[in-house]
Amino acid sequence: MRAAGISPRDLQHAITAGTLIRPRRGCYANATLPPGARTALAHGGALCCASALRLHNVWMLDSEEAVHVWLGPNARAHRHPNCTCRAHRDRGRASGWRVSLTHSLVQVLGCLGEESFFAALESALRKHLLTRSELAELRHALPAAHRWLVDFARRDADSGLESLIRLRLHRLGIAVVTQVKIAGVGIVDFVLGDRLIIEADGDTHSGEDNRHRDLMRDARAAALGFVTLRFDYAQIIHDWETVEAAILGAIANDLHRSPAGLRREASIPLT
Repeated sequence: MRAAGISPRDLQHAITAGTLIRPRRGCYANATLPPGARTALAHGGALCCASALRLHNVWMLDSEEAVHVWLGPNARAHRHPNCTCRAHRDRGRASGWRVSLTHSLVQVLGCLGEESFFAALESALRKHLLTRSELAELRHALPAAHRWLVDFARRDADSGLESLIRLRLHRLGIAVVTQVKIAGVGIVDFVLGDRLIIEADGDTHSGEDNRHRDLMRDARAAALGFVTLRFDYAQIIHDWETVEAAILGAIANDLHRSPAGLRREASIPLT
């Protein structure tokens, strides 16, 4: 900045006016920078992992408030007052004040685990944030044992809850058809077998009007011979054992099977 003719006095005036901030000594940034990015700069690094993905409105299973900061493999941590940052020291490079989307996804796998990674990946795919080449780059960057998650991911998951259900059922050896259009009912999240509908209710299902709409959908589905299991956020995230038991119980009682082949006759898997 000095080479461009900006004097220390100019910088101080900009800080006083609120157009610039100084996260740490020798570091200046635009005042419109997101708070998490300011914290990362104060820490001496760049925003990364879950913190960077949230700025893209990518669905995250992890809800903690800690800022994830990439410091590089050899950098020393710069602790700022009341620091609660989560430092990442993997190899790579930052583009300005944050790492790339693919880099962030790789970090999520190592930091928060398979489920957080898979839900974030499907959310990014749904939002068209990854090109084919970036997806291939991401797959190559993952440990070999986890690359199947990229192959298993889809672009039509409406929420992270749906991603978690499909992944967890896959681990149980249960295959489902996703985003199925049923005549007279609409699009349902999953159909298992011929007639078992599984719905994941997130924030968009809250409120009396939405609850009434969901009950009407379930009633219309029942009139066609379908069985519906509906689970909310708290059940899927905090009480999966009950959700799993309900699904396995329905399968054990053949509630997913129909001699009429209802799914095949009345519904269309969306592509």
